[in-house]
Amino acid sequence: MKKRILFLTGTRADFGKMKSLIACVRDSDAFEYGIFVTGMHMMSRYGLTANEVEKSGFRNTFMYMNQTEGDSMDTILANTIIGLGRYLDEYHHDLIVVHGDRVEAFAGATTGALRNIRVAHIEGGEVSGTIDELLRHAITKMSHIHFVASETARKRLIQLGENPENVFMIGSPDIDVMLSDQLPSLAEAQKRYEIDFESYAIAMLHPVTTEQDRQAENARIFVESLIDSGRNYVVIYPNNDLGSQAIFEAYKVIQDNPRFRIFPSIRFEYFLTLLKHAKFLIGNSSAGIHEAPVYAVPTVNIGMRQHNRITHDSVHNTEFEKDRILATISVCLSSKPVPPLYHYGKGGSAQRFLEVLLGNTLKTPTQKHFNDVLFDHD
Repeated sequence: MKKRILFLTGTRADFGKMKSLIACVRDSDAFEYGIFVTGMHMMSRYGLTANEVEKSGFRNTFMYMNQTEGDSMDTILANTIIGLGRYLDEYHHDLIVVHGDRVEAFAGATTGALRNIRVAHIEGGEVSGTIDELLRHAITKMSHIHFVASETARKRLIQLGENPENVFMIGSPDIDVMLSDQLPSLAEAQKRYEIDFESYAIAMLHPVTTEQDRQAENARIFVESLIDSGRNYVVIYPNNDLGSQAIFEAYKVIQDNPRFRIFPSIRFEYFLTLLKHAKFLIGNSSAGIHEAPVYAVPTVNIGMRQHNRITHDSVHNTEFEKDRILATISVCLSSKPVPPLYHYGKGGSAQRFLEVLLGNTLKTPTQKHFNDVLFDHD
């Protein structure tokens, strides 16, 4: 009997990162797959990206509305656990695959652990600021199988007490897409999204849940810096974490400005093409740390949201001060080109993922034991 694998996706970002993994499972004769689509995917304000899942050629999808505008993260967590649990009552699966550090992934891992269903976590072991890091490490402890993007992440999971035999380094799955020959051309991307800038940067600002008292002011400073820089920008909406409304309010100032094109979401492959040809990326998105260096595109990384992430010569860190942001933009534009960063691999993640699944991985015990790491003491 074929094993059944359920992928849970809650955002445009995690779907882009898991797309190649879902495709390789779909094309294998050894498995059946399903996709539980929820979170931001289901919200019209963020582009109703649930449609992109089916447009990507995937079927076997289940759409679940786990929130309405303004719901708190604990409410979203509870709703997702309830909805996913009811789905699993009707449709048995042998493995739940979650990605990253979002609350929907935490719900998927929690539900799997409590129902004695194996959970596979993609890209655990990363570090960052805000609540995201807590969620990511909590998901690790709820998961049975780990697919990490780097040797550094692998060591962190072992430090967290995970069995090294259940930690597999496959690289970052989105690199499969980034370095493929399947991306649209720049002309196609610009035509699809009606972007007529000859030169542009990408702006992505997300709320920081642990800095709510400064969110509105930081968003204002961010927008004023973009305006005063005198450049063209492709702006992509924030995620729906607490504080996003302050960013939407700040964006009202630029919604009719001809130097700005603002989008709820951009399809992953088209986003990658636009990123590849951008002068720089500015904001606090993980795309500036994770994806932009692969293309050697400079990043103006603002604030603490990506705290402790990997460093690279293309990433320029600054704070929410307009003069410093503008100065950092100038540094980005005047800096000599640097080589691409392949910290997360050079592709082939999907094939390595499939090879692991075809082994004995799905026989991994659901009863976990803490793996002590013995340290030498002076």
